Amino acid sequence: MKLDQHIFLIGFMGCGKSTCAACLCRMTGAEQIEMDQEIVKRQGMEITEIFRVHGEEYFRDLETDLIKEIGNMEPMVVSCGGGTVLREENVALMKAAGRIILLTAEPETVFDRVKGSADRPVLNGNMNLSYIKELMEARRPRYEAAADAAVATDGRTAEEICEEILEQRKEESHGAR
Repeated sequence: MKLDQHIFLIGFMGCGKSTCAACLCRMTGAEQIEMDQEIVKRQGMEITEIFRVHGEEYFRDLETDLIKEIGNMEPMVVSCGGGTVLREENVALMKAAGRIILLTAEPETVFDRVKGSADRPVLNGNMNLSYIKELMEARRPRYEAAADAAVATDGRTAEEICEEILEQRKEESHGAR
């Protein structure tokens, strides 16, 4: 299935955005962009360093600028940073350019997936299940409000998740006719 619009994958860190983005690209032939990696490449420093040197607001501005740029590109699969939807402007830009898919996972799944990672600035000093639960719950309303659809990732392969995303897309295309 060829993409006729962008697919923006959103969700808390560790929900499978990067893994599913790569899988969707294999299934559709579309290009993939990892927003966090693209920002790191352009800035020449890791996200933790960007936060430390310039602050979170600066980083969020970089995200917004990148989404604007992506909106003018050929349809692709975009793996968004975990906090991208915290700005209404970002959500509006993504909705104008494509579909927003929320990937979800239980806090325990997220913790298992991210506990060995040192490049999660939001979790630095708080790499524990209770903090992850608290942050996930705080962000949940923003994710749900932004999403066009949600897909649970717990205990599923990337292929199963991506097939569901593409099936939803197909059903919407047929329903819109």
